[in-house]
Amino acid sequence: MVGDTTHPVESGDGLDGAVAIVTGAARGVGAATVHWLRVRGVKLLAEDIRPEVHHLAEQYDHVIALEADVAVEDSAIRAVELAVQHFGRLDILVNNAGRTLNKPLTDTTVEDWDELMSINVRGAFLHAREAFKVMHDQCRGTIVNVGSYACTVGLPEGSAYSASKGALAQLTKVIALEGGAHNVRANLVAPGVIETDMLDNFRDDSREYLRSFAGAHPLGRVAQPEEIAEVIGFLVSERSSFITGAVVAADGGFTAA
Repeated sequence: MVGDTTHPVESGDGLDGAVAIVTGAARGVGAATVHWLRVRGVKLLAEDIRPEVHHLAEQYDHVIALEADVAVEDSAIRAVELAVQHFGRLDILVNNAGRTLNKPLTDTTVEDWDELMSINVRGAFLHAREAFKVMHDQCRGTIVNVGSYACTVGLPEGSAYSASKGALAQLTKVIALEGGAHNVRANLVAPGVIETDMLDNFRDDSREYLRSFAGAHPLGRVAQPEEIAEVIGFLVSERSSFITGAVVAADGGFTAA
């Protein structure tokens, strides 16, 4: 197992012994976030619609897996109930599950629109709602939503995706406003293009295709999942204790122009 019996990272971030839920955990940024949190002593429920999520429970101690569709209300209820039943509390929610779509506006179907909204927005709303109930009673908790630079800039051929991520940014701000009095923070990470296998269902050259967007970022490259996990980790830790309601760009300078 990796990171199961020792915690090699001691950064004073107040995470050792905390309990987290990470959605979209089976691969990419989700899997990198699970690793980042686990080596700092966080106990986790890893959730994903892919059966590969069970590999995380096999790989790490103090990680349980839930194979579920985040857009289904019962999935959010089950995730929070399982985390609390198994670990006794819930301190962190990372809403990472999401889907992308590149289509011209006139080619985007109602089904396309509804699918992205259900996963990217409805799923995050449901999990945040259920987690907030526990965090409110604890008077402690933090929620991080994983958005996109599309939260703040429009993307050609990205009407449904951009709209869903913009909605996620607004949801984050409302959670922060309602949570402030209860010591519940909420922030959004807005990455640029990340080299993952997110497009494997659509393209055989997913990673190569994503790397081709390097020139769109002033840093001249795309992000790696571990880099975004670092930002998520900062935002769930005590080191960011006075940050809430923020949209934190991790986009290699894409939105700086």
